[in-house]
Amino acid sequence: MTAQTSPAAAAGDWKLGDLTVNRMGFGAMRLTGSVAFGPGAPGDRERSIRVLRRAIELGVNHIDTAAFYFSPLLSANELINRALAPYPDDLVIVTKVWPARDPSGAWWWATPEQLRGQVEENLRQLGRDHLDVVNLRVPPSRKGGSIAEHFGALAGLRDAGLIRHLGVSNATPEQLAEARSIAPVVCVQNPFGVGAPPDARELLRSCAEQGIAFVPFFAIAGAGRESGATAPEHDAVLAVARAHGVTPAQVRLAWTLQQGPNVLAIPGTGNPDHLAENIAAGALRLSDDEMATLRSLG
Repeated sequence: MTAQTSPAAAAGDWKLGDLTVNRMGFGAMRLTGSVAFGPGAPGDRERSIRVLRRAIELGVNHIDTAAFYFSPLLSANELINRALAPYPDDLVIVTKVWPARDPSGAWWWATPEQLRGQVEENLRQLGRDHLDVVNLRVPPSRKGGSIAEHFGALAGLRDAGLIRHLGVSNATPEQLAEARSIAPVVCVQNPFGVGAPPDARELLRSCAEQGIAFVPFFAIAGAGRESGATAPEHDAVLAVARAHGVTPAQVRLAWTLQQGPNVLAIPGTGNPDHLAENIAAGALRLSDDEMATLRSLG
């Protein structure tokens, strides 16, 4: 299967700095269990490895992960290493730092000086000598605050050759501007999907104007966030899904990708069937009327 004919290439591609990725990627958060960061059914190691390898077969060359994606028995980074190393030449692995979890699963947040240790942890788990892209994940408590010290520390690690490109996650427009004043930013990874508020849509538009990739998370889960798509599906989404003979999740992914050529999707799953469905959504095209109807949902 060539890159031109692969399902993951159907939505086109985008550049993260000098790294070209298909706009349909894969998120590793759900590889370690049914409920991220909480109680739930544990992930199946061999099935997760099969999912990762199948994603590559389907043309995925952009994987989103983090060292804090782990359950008592499984680590997303180590699963990626086990499944895919030696890595394909075109594979771009994106990770994130600032939050972390100790071995008990309890959360903590790094100081600027501790970010190097988090970067080195990702390098060790992934078996890499540098990280393709590192997102600075802004904590909820820092909304509206400065991220200069932390982003400056990452910029120093970029200058040292440990990181190739930088991004921000869960960031405000002001924090993005602050980061860009320190070093180039290739992507913004924020929550976004059907029903996104006006300020989120405005940030997406601004990123497009600046040539920055916008990488939504929770595009399928929506308000369910880490717990997944737990709420009853909206009638309008169901109607569009029936019209196309696809799943509501595929409609949500297609709608999100059609927000602009700089939008990259990173749906995650530990289920091989869901993986194929998610990636197939890259070829789904919604009409202008369908796009407008879904845009009106709040």
